[in-house]
Amino acid sequence: MRRWLAYSFTALTTLLGVLPARAEEPPVLTVYTYESFLADWGPGPKVKAAFERTCQCTVNFVGVADGVALLTRLKLEGAGGEADIALGLDTNLIQEAKDSGLFQPHGIEMAAVTIPGGFEDDSFVPYDYGYFAVVYDTQAIKTPPKSMKELVEGDPAQKLVIEDPRTSTPGLGLLLWIKSIYGDQADQAWAKLTDRILTVTPGWSEAYGLFTKGEAPMVLSYSTSPAYHMVEEKSDRYQAAPFAEGHYIQIEVSGMLKSARHPQLAKDFLAFTLSPEFQSIIPTTNWMMPVAATADPLPEAFSALIKPAKTFLMPPADVAGNRQAWIREWLTAMSRQ
Repeated sequence: MRRWLAYSFTALTTLLGVLPARAEEPPVLTVYTYESFLADWGPGPKVKAAFERTCQCTVNFVGVADGVALLTRLKLEGAGGEADIALGLDTNLIQEAKDSGLFQPHGIEMAAVTIPGGFEDDSFVPYDYGYFAVVYDTQAIKTPPKSMKELVEGDPAQKLVIEDPRTSTPGLGLLLWIKSIYGDQADQAWAKLTDRILTVTPGWSEAYGLFTKGEAPMVLSYSTSPAYHMVEEKSDRYQAAPFAEGHYIQIEVSGMLKSARHPQLAKDFLAFTLSPEFQSIIPTTNWMMPVAATADPLPEAFSALIKPAKTFLMPPADVAGNRQAWIREWLTAMSRQ
């Protein structure tokens, strides 16, 4: 018995000697994004599973309240931050993001990208787009505003929930939408609109949650938001109001940090965002329009959405150069509420 035990011990130690001391851990790709992207119903869980099937890595999503807050966090962390990828900025922020010196060229072929008006950039890759719109409850409002003018000058009793332009991309989008229409008279438009604003939330999720709870009959959201209710709830109760002046387009983008710990994985992820697999996830999770071909046709509900004939999109450099001044203008108007 003692000899058997001795033999067994020797065989075991020999076997252990040829095995690696520890299985190698897969690399972790860290992606900063906004919180609604990571919700159970959002794209995050499906995107993580799909990319991990191909990358032999682990995707670690880190949620921040909204897109503007995301850029703020990146700038505060600087080159010592943990992110390989930032996903959730939009074209209104990319000049400021570039000026931070934190991003590097992506080197991704973007011939497959199709966006109204086009989009090209050497640092940021688009992954979806949509139009900002006022979404209203048809059970609470029978005659919705047909223009920004009617929204601004309409019945103050019919309230609107908006997002903060200092922290959220929809809030910044409304700021630029009104600036595009009213120009130097934007402060006067805000002064009138404040009477209709029920509250200002830090991000889109809070605003839309208040709206669907019935706290207000209107919310700043997207022209694609009604598709969610039509597909998931089989309801056409919530609709987007088409505005005569046109709508401001939002193009959401992702970019690779210079400090990325896994630059090749980061580049692979950016290329993946333009794949049919990723693009097929977007319409029925992020409820935005795809920027490239999807594996499957869009749900029929998307054909019922409003289609703006006129759109606005400011050059990123103009936004970067004026954003703080226009926010101060907004704050001055809101302080008179």
